[in-house]
Order: sequence, then C-alpha cells, then structure tokens
Amino acid sequence: MNPVRLLLVEDDAVSRGFLVLALQSMPATVVDVATNAAQALAQAREASHGLWLLDANLPDATGEGLLQVLREIEPGVPALCLTAEVDSARLAALREAGFAEVLQKPLAIAALHAAVRRALAGTDAAYLPIWDDAQSLQALGGNPAAMHAMRGLFVAELPVQAGAVHRAIALGDFDAARSELHKLRASCGFVGSLRLLDAVEGLAREIGDARRLESFRNQVTDALAAAQSRS
Repeated sequence: MNPVRLLLVEDDAVSRGFLVLALQSMPATVVDVATNAAQALAQAREASHGLWLLDANLPDATGEGLLQVLREIEPGVPALCLTAEVDSARLAALREAGFAEVLQKPLAIAALHAAVRRALAGTDAAYLPIWDDAQSLQALGGNPAAMHAMRGLFVAELPVQAGAVHRAIALGDFDAARSELHKLRASCGFVGSLRLLDAVEGLAREIGDARRLESFRNQVTDALAAAQSRS
C-alpha cells in the first residue's frame, strides 16, 4: 500500500498539534507540516502531495493566495481550507477560490477524516485499508462483539446488494442503483469497509461510468476475500 503524502499548513500551535495527530491516525498517510506559506512552498517543491490542507490566514499569505501559487507548482492537487472564520462572505470567497471544502475550526476528528476521504476520492483508494477496525469500533461505541456481528451480516448481504446494483445499472435504472448504493454506503461506514466505501461513493457520483463500475466490482471482491481470510 503506497502512503498518501499530505501537506498541512497551519500557524497556530494548538490547532496544528490536533490536526497532525488526527491526520496521522488515518491509515497510510504521511503528513508534512509547514507553519507559513514560505515553508509550504519549499515543501511542495521538495515532494509531491496528494492533498493540501491550508489555513485561511497565515502570517505571510492568505489561504487562497497560497493555493494559487501551489497550483503553479503542481496543478490538480485537491485542497481543503481550514478556518475559524464565521463571516459568510469570507467563507463564500474561500469556497470560490478552488478548495474542495472549507472546514470550520474546531472540528471533530471524524469530520476531518471524512473530508480528507472525500477530497481524495477517485485519486487512489489504495491508501485506504480494506477493513478499518478503528473506524468500525468508533461507529459502534467501542464494542468488538458488535463489530464482528455487524461485519458478519454485512459480508452475508454484500453479494446480494452488489448484484442489485449491477442489475439496476444494466437495466438503465440509475435511480434504483443509487438507492442501493445509498444503503451500502451507510453499511460500509458502520463496519469500516473503507475501500469499498470509496468505490461506492465514486460510482454514485458517476453512475454510468464503466471505470467506476469496475472499481466497485473489484472492491466488493476484495472485501469478501479479506473477510474470508480473517475468519
């Protein structure tokens, strides 16, 4: 599994400490840290990053200004904006600057992880584990017995759900396919099936795309095989 390298640019020490710990707890991520725009640009010139997380107000730049310069170095990298801003006009300007999302501080670890996954969706899901015990335990109140029971049910139902998705798409009934994917998306979150969740979300966004459908098919197969090897 190839790790995804993230660049975090945050000048506030407390926020930076929280964000580093939260990002490092994600599977297969490497976090480069900068405290200002100058350091961020130096880091970007030294290494390629899969995602930038930029504070909106840095000592030597605005978040949107830094984003423009970073994209001159490496176009196409998704970016998240981090801000304690509450002014609606300022928040709207940040959204229009090209960030995938604007995240308001303080934010929960789960919300940060979800935003990172959304930003990276469709880039390379290999950074995600097939099964994430930590996420499943968090969703189920830290109960291992509940996690194993839910996963058993999930694995038993997955071939049926996947088959329903494939049949609906083959018939051109995209609404029915999206309905099945919506149910599957929630189930994936409960049991920590993160690579399959990424494929489900990608297919739901581009329901008629053959590449997305193939990725979904492959991740269903991998999830079932990994579950079998664990049993």
